[in-house]
Amino acid sequence: MKTYLYLLIAVAFETFGSSCLQASNQFTRLWPTLGVVAGFAGAFWFFSLVLRDLPLGVTYALWSGIGMVLIAGSGWLLFGQKLDLAAILGIGLILAGIIVINLFSSAATH
Repeated sequence: MKTYLYLLIAVAFETFGSSCLQASNQFTRLWPTLGVVAGFAGAFWFFSLVLRDLPLGVTYALWSGIGMVLIAGSGWLLFGQKLDLAAILGIGLILAGIIVINLFSSAATH
């Protein structure tokens, strides 16, 4: 259970770092740029802790899938980026894939 908490923390850091990347205006704004560094450093640290217990392929699939969903939401909420029907359907498919991995895959255990 702690492993999945670390995974969620890694995703939260990655979402923060990616949102700061958008706000940094190509690294021309100091505080968002520092947020990028802190966000990705935290993300990779917690990602490495998850790899103690879960295989790389499954961990990366979960991390990137959850991250894509959260980044799409962040772009929509913070930056006014539009999500059309195709984007929403695609996000739903990503979520479905995450659910299938966690409920049915024996690869999700080390």
